[in-house]
Amino acid sequence: MPRRIVVTSALPYANGPIHMGHLVEYLQTDIWVRFQKMCGNECLYFCADDTHGTPVMLSSRAAGISPELLIERMEKEHRADFDSFHVEFDNYYSTHSPENRNFSELIFTRLKEAGSIVTRDVEQCYCQKCRIPLPDRYVRGVCPRCKAEDQYGDSCELCSATYRSTDLVNPYCATCRSTPVLKTSKHYFFKLSDYEQRLKDLIASGHTQRSVANKLDEWFGAGLKDWDISRDGPYFGFKIPGEENKFFYVWLDAPIGYMASAKNYCDRNGLDFETLWNSGQYELYHFIGKDIMYFHALFWPAMLMGAGFKTATNLFVHGFLTVNGEKMSKSRGTFIKAATYARHLLPEYLRYYYASKLTDTIDDIDLSIKDFIGRTNSDLVGKYANLASRSGQMLTKRLNGMLGRMDEQGRQLIDKMAAEKAGVIESYEGLNFAAVVRTIVSLADEANRYVERNQPWVTIKTDPEQTRTVLTAVINAVRVLTIYLKPILPKYAEKVEKLLNVGGLSFADVETVLENHRIGEFERLFERIDEGQVNAMVEESRASQGAEAPASSSAQPGVGGPFKPECTIEDFAKVDLRIAKVASAEPVEGADRLLRLRLDVGGPERTVLAGIATAYKPEDLVGKIVIYFANLKPRQMRFGLSEGMILAAGTGGKDIFMLSADTGAVPGQQVL
Repeated sequence: MPRRIVVTSALPYANGPIHMGHLVEYLQTDIWVRFQKMCGNECLYFCADDTHGTPVMLSSRAAGISPELLIERMEKEHRADFDSFHVEFDNYYSTHSPENRNFSELIFTRLKEAGSIVTRDVEQCYCQKCRIPLPDRYVRGVCPRCKAEDQYGDSCELCSATYRSTDLVNPYCATCRSTPVLKTSKHYFFKLSDYEQRLKDLIASGHTQRSVANKLDEWFGAGLKDWDISRDGPYFGFKIPGEENKFFYVWLDAPIGYMASAKNYCDRNGLDFETLWNSGQYELYHFIGKDIMYFHALFWPAMLMGAGFKTATNLFVHGFLTVNGEKMSKSRGTFIKAATYARHLLPEYLRYYYASKLTDTIDDIDLSIKDFIGRTNSDLVGKYANLASRSGQMLTKRLNGMLGRMDEQGRQLIDKMAAEKAGVIESYEGLNFAAVVRTIVSLADEANRYVERNQPWVTIKTDPEQTRTVLTAVINAVRVLTIYLKPILPKYAEKVEKLLNVGGLSFADVETVLENHRIGEFERLFERIDEGQVNAMVEESRASQGAEAPASSSAQPGVGGPFKPECTIEDFAKVDLRIAKVASAEPVEGADRLLRLRLDVGGPERTVLAGIATAYKPEDLVGKIVIYFANLKPRQMRFGLSEGMILAAGTGGKDIFMLSADTGAVPGQQVL
């Protein structure tokens, strides 16, 4: 009997674009959902933008627009990014919605009635310069446990300790770096400790991976602390019922967004939400990153328990993405946005590469650029596409596109491939996509060896019918491989289905064969990656990140993330700043943010590629006096050589402001 399944991914924050690190989760989830649907199961995939909180409020304030307009724009960008990578949601919604408000108030009320909500006065960090209470992530300082510097106000990235922002040593405001003061305010708390035994029982039942359970044991051992679920205004979010200037903390209503998205889908499709979400008729799975497992493995299920809602069947946790063995880096161009990648490379290359790395563990996965290029060209082009190309083209050009019947040798090949079906299904179900890919690669090698042994390019000249017999087996091998690959490469599968002249393939079709069947016209399936494409992507990423404040969901809006390491006065003395006059300015073809400036610097003119095109028109810059970083090492970019840098500041977009000098200043003059 088909299963009925509801699946969610963590909600992307509406304060920045989707990047390649985010895509690990959404591609992992999408592959699993597509696999379930190919098995004949009903599987609904829900997600939404996470829209509330201080970062969104401050970003909209800096941009001079309302938070509502900011999150509307961000949702469009997120949807476009997901579409480009073939992530197929059954419903993509927003936490700033009436459904989410209703569920948030309902759960809060039920928890309050159950005695799980208490109030007490707390000291909180307040920035007098910014005039706002500081959320945990807007306070930084020294970890009170391991003494690591520059840590967030809620947890330490080095030792994983959790604490209050008031526990930080030498705290400072992450926005303006001033020292916050302490203010007392009434806050609402969720009594997490009331649910400790029920949470332990849930985890012991196999709710999540063993490695996650071990980490949770550490937190249980340290004792579960009450959770502050309120924030003082100004704050963008839902007001707490009965309060005028207190709001639900974003982390309370964010996971409730899963329910809101499901309710919105049910209302639009004539389904009963209670049956879908809260009955035993549907399995429920959450996919998340390991950085938010405290919220999803403890707070979220405890809230559901206390409010009378069903907890998830399983919580699937994945690790982070590294690039070339290191954290993603803006300066190295490896902090790559989804949209930047999609402008240069096929998204299915990345879907395949991530799948080849993903298992059911929470280990980080590494995107090695060299390995990415090599594996794509070797597997996608050299194995799968080549197999279809060798057989499809010969059949359509020389044998009227007609399949014959397989001989015993061909049947043995197909039987061997079909025999792997159970193992492939088991690996997909268990999130061990890397094992799926290994199996498929092995089978593709077997099929290519079959082609080499039978040499159809030779026999076509002497025995066309024997060639047809061989190619019939090859086409059936392509069909089986495509079924196994389809959750990972949906667009590739569509092309192959068109070539095979069949409907949508599923796992039920593995054992069937195509014989005495006319195939369709062949079209190229994959092109090799050229290293220049990857280099161009990295260069664009480096150039665009250099022109804007960082825009990841974890960045501090208005700040650009953590401050860089201190430099000495000796370091600063090396910087040679000069007066320059803009002699000419023109757009850079293929680069939306760059302008090519020719600068009069009192000697030979210098060319600078400046990321200011969103804020300045070229014709308005000619004759401007600017500050020029004269001894910056020239850098060869995709769009040409940049011989220095002009100084500018701002948050990006139209908010970029060049530093300028008096019109009487002399080009080449040093700035003191």
